[in-house]
Amino acid sequence: MSSRARSAVTGALLGAPLVLVPAASPSASASAMSTAVPAAAVPASAVVSTLTVDRGGPARTFAFTADRDGEAVISFTAAAPGVSWARTGAESAVVAISVDGRHVTDLVVPSSAPTARSLGLGAVKRGEHEVTLRFARGSAPAARRVTLAGPAVRIPEADQVALRHAPVLVGRTGWPFGGDPYQNATTDLPLIAWHDSRPATTPGHRIIEYSIVWSNEDGGTDSPALMARWGRTTDIEWVYRVEVDASGRRVAPGVYQAPQHLTFTFRGRYEGDHPVLQTCTSNNNLCDVISPDAPLRFLLDASRTKPADRAREVVMDREPWTYRLMAQEMTREGKIESPSDPATKAVGDQRAYLFVEIAKSTGAATGLGSAPGVALGVRLKRDPGTLYRSDHGEPSWSIERDGPAATTVELPTGTTIADIASVEAVRLPVGLGDNGAPATVTAVNRGFFLRTGYLPGPSAITWSGSATLTRQSPTAVLWRAG
Repeated sequence: MSSRARSAVTGALLGAPLVLVPAASPSASASAMSTAVPAAAVPASAVVSTLTVDRGGPARTFAFTADRDGEAVISFTAAAPGVSWARTGAESAVVAISVDGRHVTDLVVPSSAPTARSLGLGAVKRGEHEVTLRFARGSAPAARRVTLAGPAVRIPEADQVALRHAPVLVGRTGWPFGGDPYQNATTDLPLIAWHDSRPATTPGHRIIEYSIVWSNEDGGTDSPALMARWGRTTDIEWVYRVEVDASGRRVAPGVYQAPQHLTFTFRGRYEGDHPVLQTCTSNNNLCDVISPDAPLRFLLDASRTKPADRAREVVMDREPWTYRLMAQEMTREGKIESPSDPATKAVGDQRAYLFVEIAKSTGAATGLGSAPGVALGVRLKRDPGTLYRSDHGEPSWSIERDGPAATTVELPTGTTIADIASVEAVRLPVGLGDNGAPATVTAVNRGFFLRTGYLPGPSAITWSGSATLTRQSPTAVLWRAG
């Protein structure tokens, strides 16, 4: 075949799922990775539609054919009967995933409900490869089985550079002070990843920044402040940033978010172009020195990005199951007030909160003092005299950052969109004095409640316009029920 014809065929296949071929027999390397049980190959006559991985059972293998070199991604719908992130002793099942005998990533399955997932498999060469899945240590006692429906391997065309430099995240172990080396299977689980890209100073170069959503943070900002200032109790952090040239090659060492939210140059180990980092603090900051024999590792699919005009929480909106995990962890760890009371600052049942995203900007100061933040308020039709505020009357819990920003407003249990009379913005200084700067709100991008099962309901509150809040006129109605 001519090079031109070969290029045409390859171009037609780029981005399509790779061919899955049932393995005729387990490889020696895959067999060696199983837990004292030989690996069981999918029968040659079977269609790889669902794989079941059992505790104490054989590892499962399947083959795939890569039509070219590149970064591979595996996707499937995962479920673990008897597992619930809300229950102690039943938090999750862990599946170790290997490619050609090399441990690439772990899959933590925190639910019995089928959930679509996508993970990186790292770089593969053109040709035949074998994926091995085995039930791993770190699984909760209640976990007995994991089912993976519709496993498919692909090499995305458009996102190769982003996938190529995505970080490998090693699980938190508590090292060097001891602790549970499998703690991310029960708390602060890395859920999803994405990347943002922007032009670098050098023409033709760009900066790629990777971020991760964890189910919670055991340290750092307390939960009520998270709900008020960030609109969720997950933890979202940028983790790694790298400059690449026009061909996608790294031009200098990347940087990462180190303890105390400092930015350090990465000096650690690479796997290909993947930097290996470890969650090493209770608030999910990173280290480039990896603890010995850390068992868990996560190569999340970071091929997706987010709109520039939306808050980071939009990545959770696209993956509704992340809200369920967020709420379940809060409940299991005893961080939810019972009964819920919007008059207190404690976090109540998260189904009682209106989840809102706004866009705002702050103008120039006209005097001395602190800059203003913006809080959101909600009035209910049955009680229009009460303004339920996102900041619970705590100025430091207002939204200080400009651009798109998420927050929540706690309301009486059982409140629905139909009960809301208005959504209002409130300007308030966050410290001593008031520097006089105006704050302008230009959008409410979404407003929803969590429904039964802690999954987001449809967004029913949106608004666009311009409401400028000043020291003299510090409030404005953004949305009013029709």
